[in-house]
Amino acid sequence: MKSVLITGASGNLGASLVDELHKNGYHIIATLGSEKDQGIFSHLPNVESHVVNLLESDSIADFLSKIDGKPIQAAALLVGGFTAGGIHETDVAMLDKMYRLNFITAFNLVKPLLTTFEAQGGGQFIFIGARPAIAPEAGKNLVAYALSKSLIFELASLVNAHGKDKQISATVIVPSTIDTPINREAMPDADPTKWVKPEDISKTIAFVLSDTGRTINEPVLKLYNQA
Repeated sequence: MKSVLITGASGNLGASLVDELHKNGYHIIATLGSEKDQGIFSHLPNVESHVVNLLESDSIADFLSKIDGKPIQAAALLVGGFTAGGIHETDVAMLDKMYRLNFITAFNLVKPLLTTFEAQGGGQFIFIGARPAIAPEAGKNLVAYALSKSLIFELASLVNAHGKDKQISATVIVPSTIDTPINREAMPDADPTKWVKPEDISKTIAFVLSDTGRTINEPVLKLYNQA
């Protein structure tokens, strides 16, 4: 049974991805941000959950010691955050917060997992990008968010360069607005049918992890729907 590590598993996208991959027969190592989320996957027999602070080295080291020796074929690194504000409204504290949530939480696992993938002869990383990071018109009022997410694209490129000929690859999924309860509440006048559903993102990730999907080189997949 193939194993996939999923961070941010208790979020809307994370929970959807856990369900999708579990249905496809994967063993899932899910990281959670809080003890209160423990048990949310207790109904799924092939899911193991760990509370991990991905910004703290001790928490990460403890987590990695618990999964040491378990073969992991892929890692979907979903943890992130969002804040609005143009250049004039953006300060260093906002930049630092977004940098830590959107980039450091990914990098802190990429580094050790890259070693794991090299030792076992391959592996896949799945990152969540953002349209504001690659479309300035969309990012001009989301500066801290856009800048932090832009590093995810650079990280994926570096992983792909490092992993070439080692069967190690990185894919960036770029959704438009995700149809979640929080986004519906925040944008009551928007048409959510134009957004992208978490389930559709999860099915795309499942395809990327499939035998066919693994043959795609350095993909950046834009899931915008009509948004």
